Amino acid sequence: MALRASILQLITLSLMIFSLFSLSTSLPTESILNAVETLSNAGYVVMSLTLQVTSEAVLTSQCRSATVFAPPDYSFTRSGQPSLSLLRFHFSPLALSVDSLKSLPYGTKIPTLFDGKSLTVTSFSSDDRISLNDVKLSRWPIYDDGSLVIFGIDSFFNPEYTSAVQIRNPSFDVGCVVVNDFPKTKGFMFGEASETLRARGYSVMASFLDLQLLGFIGQPKLTVFAPVDEVMVNLAGDIPEYSSLFLRHVIPCKLSWIDMVNVNQGTVLQTYLEGFGMNVTKANDLFVVNGVQVTFPDMYYSDWLVVHGLPEILPLPRTPEHDGSDPDDDNNGDEKFPRAAIASSKPKS
Repeated sequence: MALRASILQLITLSLMIFSLFSLSTSLPTESILNAVETLSNAGYVVMSLTLQVTSEAVLTSQCRSATVFAPPDYSFTRSGQPSLSLLRFHFSPLALSVDSLKSLPYGTKIPTLFDGKSLTVTSFSSDDRISLNDVKLSRWPIYDDGSLVIFGIDSFFNPEYTSAVQIRNPSFDVGCVVVNDFPKTKGFMFGEASETLRARGYSVMASFLDLQLLGFIGQPKLTVFAPVDEVMVNLAGDIPEYSSLFLRHVIPCKLSWIDMVNVNQGTVLQTYLEGFGMNVTKANDLFVVNGVQVTFPDMYYSDWLVVHGLPEILPLPRTPEHDGSDPDDDNNGDEKFPRAAIASSKPKS
């Protein structure tokens, strides 16, 4: 009966994937239009008009998620129409929830669309309101559809801001190794995380979690990198690949956004897909795993589980039979993430 139920679940999952929309390469026009209307209704009239007029110039076609920090109308009246560069400084290419921002320690850098410029977290988790560059944010987003988030702010950010306090975070102690002999416990459920994923447009990965494809219920720490629904459409009906797809997006430790800040550049973490490593790199305060940018950090966070959103599926390494190269050529670079590099230190208790 259990096997039959699992098969029915997989068939349902296949139908769901098949029914998804085609791949999107940028923020949907509908998101922009809805955000423009919401900003206007909330009293941010100038920023509403600015977003409507400049969105194509500010948001590139590769920008699949964004957080906008909207100054009030009186800031525009006092300072005049800002330059395009200053506007870009108020856009981050990440979807940042309140929980994501509150989890970041003082001094954390947040990337913006202004080349070479980042925002700095200047509040503590105990503070009443979040602040960046010493400018306070509204307590809750004005707009949030999962890919586009908008916060109101008290005034324009200063691109030349420098923090008077420098916080040095401890290095991340790599403890990502698959363990299969741990004691099983009750209550290891993904229900709350699955609901968050579905609400954000990651329904397929939520279904994988619900299927318990890891095959056990006792793993103490997990991080899931969840591709957005639109990129899963090509997997419809390919049931034998579902397990591989899920397992290569999960690592056996809790790796939050701030932990990624402290991971040594080029560290390769072990995943649940045998021989598949996850290479973590950083560029311009953005984090990349196996060549795919993390666009929704800390989408879900608990004491044992973290979920990050991805705009793409993590690719499998190329092999000689797929690209026609010489398997004896040591420099062909086919295996992008070699097994020898996979971190194998013992997990922390």
